[in-house]
Amino acid sequence: MKRIPQFLLAAPTSGSGKTTVCRLLMSALTKRGLHVQPFKCGPDYIDTKFHAVACGRPSLNLDTFMASTCCVEAIYTHYAQRADVCIVEGMMGMYDGYDRDKGSSAEIASILDIPVILVVDAKSAAYSIAPLLKGFMEFRPNIKIAGVIFNKVNSAQHYNMLCQVTEELELPCFGYIQKCKDIELSSRYLGLNFTKIKEKDMSYFLEYVQVDQLLESVMRDVPKDNDSYLANIPPRGWNICVAKNEESFSFLYQEHVDMMEKWGHITYFNPEEDFTIPRNTDLLYLPGGYPEKHLDDFSEYTMHEIYQYGEHGGRIWAECGGMMYLCKEIRTHEGSRRMVGLFNHVISAEDEHRKLSLGYRKLQLPNGLKLRGHEFHYTQFVGQRPQTIAEVRNARNEIVDSPFFKYKNVTASYTHLYWNYGKNIHKDW
Repeated sequence: MKRIPQFLLAAPTSGSGKTTVCRLLMSALTKRGLHVQPFKCGPDYIDTKFHAVACGRPSLNLDTFMASTCCVEAIYTHYAQRADVCIVEGMMGMYDGYDRDKGSSAEIASILDIPVILVVDAKSAAYSIAPLLKGFMEFRPNIKIAGVIFNKVNSAQHYNMLCQVTEELELPCFGYIQKCKDIELSSRYLGLNFTKIKEKDMSYFLEYVQVDQLLESVMRDVPKDNDSYLANIPPRGWNICVAKNEESFSFLYQEHVDMMEKWGHITYFNPEEDFTIPRNTDLLYLPGGYPEKHLDDFSEYTMHEIYQYGEHGGRIWAECGGMMYLCKEIRTHEGSRRMVGLFNHVISAEDEHRKLSLGYRKLQLPNGLKLRGHEFHYTQFVGQRPQTIAEVRNARNEIVDSPFFKYKNVTASYTHLYWNYGKNIHKDW
C-alpha cells in the first residue's frame, strides 16, 4: 500500500498564521518536485486559490455541513491517490464549527484519521503556552496532535523558552517562523483582487522549520479509493457553458467541475469578452465572484446573448455574483450599470446598503428537494425583492431572509450551493 505524509494544519484560534504556514509548506514542497495535494476545511473559496497557485493543482473543500461524511472521505481518498503529500488546511480555531465542534477542522481530522500539526501564535507568550497545548493534546483523545510549529517568534531565545514547554509535554516541535510582516496576509475582505495572487519565493522563511522531520512523523497509508467519488452521477451528454474570470466569476468548487465533466462537455467563457452561446447548450452556469468590481468591463454582446438564451427557455443556474449579473442593475458608489436584465431587480454595493450576510444555508423546496450551501456577501437587494420559492434556514435552523428564486428555466440565489454529487441538483435545472 502506498504510504505518504498526510496531515491537517490547524490553529487554536483564527489569525494564528495557519494560512501563511500552509502556503509556505505547500510552496516549498512543490518546489522540491513533490506532488502536493491541497485541501481546505469548510466552504472557503479564497484559501483554495492560494493553494492552487502554490501547488499547481486544484484544492478541494472538505465540509461536513454541506456534504456527508462519506462524501468527504471519498473526495479525500480519490485525490490522495495521485499525491506525494496531502496537506489539509483547517479553518478558524481547530474546534470551531457550525454547532460547537460539528463541522470543525477537528472533526475533519477525525473522519480522515490524519494527524494534526498545530500552528501557534507565540508573539506574546512563553511558558503560558503550556496549558494551551496540554488542553489541545487531551481534549479529544481520538485527535492526534503530531506536533507544533510556533509562529511570530521574536528571537532564538524566545524559541528556546517555547521548546522548554514542548519538551515538558513530550510534544514534538518542528520549529518556528520569525515574526515578519512580509509574509503575513492582511485581513481579507470580499473584494480581494485575485489577479494579484502570485506565489513569491518565500521558502527562506522556513529556515527554522524541520520540514523533513515533520513529514516523517506524519507518514500514513493512503486510503484505498472506494470508487464512490462521482460514482452516482450518470452521464447526460450535456453541453455546458461556464462563466469563468479570475475575479468576476471565480468561486467555483473543483468538485463541481468534476461533476460537470461527468455530465458532458464544458466550454468556459469570459463574460468580459464577446461570446456566442452555442445552440446546443444544455446548461449555462454563472458561479459567484465580484461582478461589482468590473461593471464597465462586461461585454454587451455576451449579456445580450445570455438574455436571449434565458428568455427562450435556456437552463441557467446562477449563484451570488452570477445572480447579480442577471439582475437589471448593479449600483456602486461610483454609479450604476445595467446588467443582463433577466431578473427585474436592483443590487446595491453602495456603502449605505452594505451588510454582511454570512453562514451556512439549508433550503427546502415545495417539491421536497433539500439543498445545502453557504452564503457570504455584502451587497443587497434594494427596492423590490424577489419572491423566494424555498424556505431558507441557517445552521441553527432559523429562518433566513435570503430569496431563492426562478424565472422560466433560470434559477438563482445568493447561496453558493454545494451540489453533493448529483443529490442536490434538480433534474429541471
